[in-house]
Amino acid sequence: MSLSQGRAYLAIPGPSVMPDAVLRAMHRASPNIYEGELHDLTASLIPDLRRVARTTGDVAIYIGNGHAAWEASLANLCAPGDRVLVLCTGRFGHGWAEMAEKLGLVVDVLDFGQTATVDAGRVTAALAADTDGAIKAVLVCQTDTSTGIRNDVAALRGVLDAAGHAALLMVDCMASLGCDVFEMDAWGVDVMVAGCQKGLMTPAGLAFVFFNARAAARQVARVSAWWDWTPRARPAQFYQYFDGTAPTHHLYGLRAALDMIGAEGLENVWTRHAVLSRAIWAACDVWGSAGPLRLNVTDAGLRSHSVTSIGLEAGQGDALRRWCEHTAGLTLGIGLGREPADAWFRLGHMGHVNAQMILGLVATLEAGLIACRIPHGAGGARAAAEVIAAAS
Repeated sequence: MSLSQGRAYLAIPGPSVMPDAVLRAMHRASPNIYEGELHDLTASLIPDLRRVARTTGDVAIYIGNGHAAWEASLANLCAPGDRVLVLCTGRFGHGWAEMAEKLGLVVDVLDFGQTATVDAGRVTAALAADTDGAIKAVLVCQTDTSTGIRNDVAALRGVLDAAGHAALLMVDCMASLGCDVFEMDAWGVDVMVAGCQKGLMTPAGLAFVFFNARAAARQVARVSAWWDWTPRARPAQFYQYFDGTAPTHHLYGLRAALDMIGAEGLENVWTRHAVLSRAIWAACDVWGSAGPLRLNVTDAGLRSHSVTSIGLEAGQGDALRRWCEHTAGLTLGIGLGREPADAWFRLGHMGHVNAQMILGLVATLEAGLIACRIPHGAGGARAAAEVIAAAS
């Protein structure tokens, strides 16, 4: 027998739960792409995207996923043979590095493992060793979606400034934009890349590259018409936003999602994510007190507010995921990039989530631990409820 009938809950770390308002906005006939409402709607997105990124800089929108944003950022700033420094705290940092290598760049990787944040001392040493200033950019994920580690972006700007190095600071906010505090201008970020399918609550298909004037001034001489961010950010004609036909329905969905963020208030969005994260962690602490369950990041101050990576014994992660999905209708994220992968699972708690959803997630996980006979401390669901109650 399955108890999974009813509305399923997709608790993977992106794509996230899509709000009904977003889906309703997208459920429409195709609009006129040559004039009228669509042009006005698209122009209205730009200032709101800037507000979410906390920047007065430019934003280029691409029809694509996060990998497209990675390539766009590199294609505009680097030519084959240029050197970049990539700071890795999980699988997605390495993914950006692999993208750079395939574009012919010289890539220096500093790997900080899967449980620790970027070590400023190692970055300082790498910059000091670059005596001829060959490193054009430093790349880092604010949150690596595979590990749930959250890096201190402002501190990295401080490292670059203290070293007197001219490298651009490029930040991947795929899993953090609209979930965790991010201040592009205040933190001195030159380029930020993101996608629409996580904190921005829109079905996958749009990628964003935000860039400031310093980055714009360093655009390489030759960029393909498709990747060139200049006409996308400052179009003379509407088609240049997308180098062709607009992703019409995604734009309507994104408009609805940005309206929701604006109505709630971005700071309130950040606070909501922080509280709901603490509820999950409180439950995990209780479960782990008498069993193998463990949070990947031990220091709560270094954990993402959008994704949590959780470990069990070999085979138990997959067993718990299967039970939750097929018996209870709750889909958890796989142990991406972890060894052994079947010991790990991830929780996405980003975007369109609230207290009752997270409490349902926690209670279902507790039922799964019982059903799968995984040893654990009792009372995790109550611990999560107490966090929610205290914040109300």
